Amino acid sequence: MKFLVLMAEEDTWNRWSALSDAEQEQVFDQFTAFTEAVKARGSVLAGEALDRPESGRTVRPGPDRAVTEGPYAETVEQLGGFWLVDLPDLDAAVEAATLLPAAYSVEVRPVVDMGD
Repeated sequence: MKFLVLMAEEDTWNRWSALSDAEQEQVFDQFTAFTEAVKARGSVLAGEALDRPESGRTVRPGPDRAVTEGPYAETVEQLGGFWLVDLPDLDAAVEAATLLPAAYSVEVRPVVDMGD
């Protein structure tokens, strides 16, 4: 089964910049532990860090499809990155997600199989 693992943290980019090199390395070690745990039971299909919310654009609903600067929703937590993983079940995905840094809220969501 495919799962999207979303990572969010309050003020994630400023907090990241404030970390020392050693602290950033510890975070990367946790990312590596997650990746290795997934690979042991399934596979990592994709994963990327995201740029700051203000660098993006949102296409709003409605007939005119207005485009606004920034994220979809105003929130203190900012989506900082994601993984798309293939694991046997939701329990395995959640178990692996617990290896990610505790500073992040981590959402694990099944991907709907839309067929070919």
